[in-house]
Amino acid sequence: MARFGIRPREAYGVATPVIRSIARELRGHPEMAAALWATGVHEARILAARIADPRRISEAEIEKWAQQFDCWAVCDSACLSLLWNTPFAWRKVREWSACDAEYVRRAAFALIAALAVHDKQAPDRQFRAALRLVRRAAGDQRNFVKKAVNWALRQIGKRNRALRDSALETAASLAASKSRAARWIGMDALRELRER
Repeated sequence: MARFGIRPREAYGVATPVIRSIARELRGHPEMAAALWATGVHEARILAARIADPRRISEAEIEKWAQQFDCWAVCDSACLSLLWNTPFAWRKVREWSACDAEYVRRAAFALIAALAVHDKQAPDRQFRAALRLVRRAAGDQRNFVKKAVNWALRQIGKRNRALRDSALETAASLAASKSRAARWIGMDALRELRER
């Protein structure tokens, strides 16, 4: 786990397929999510995000979870399994993209990536607004933020042809930036989006 930058405070080493299997068994018990999260255990938190009900979990609870993200794996799991489907997902994108805490800011962009894949109802204008957030955060040198910003940019570009053009324009602008992080984000996104 440490080799992949996953350094939670406490972990048992339970494999992801096992967590998924347990989540299937507990899917009808979303009330257990808060207690699982409160343990602070890496695998329990991933499980909590998988069984929580996105329509019933409160924004205050999600905000508390976000402040406690301690590695990219828990952050991304929460965004991909749960947060994208909450009624306040887009608001969290805007709020968290301006946050200084590393994993909270990462969550904003992991959430954009998840929304680009899963939110079929969202209009292109929301993703164009998200590209402005990508531009603003592209200078963040922190590895886990930089990678999430890149991920969001690439996923927006894969959503449809019009957004691909907008994402390519953003990527080209970043590739020409003076910021090393922004250049990496832009060049990597250009490489992937041009191949499509």
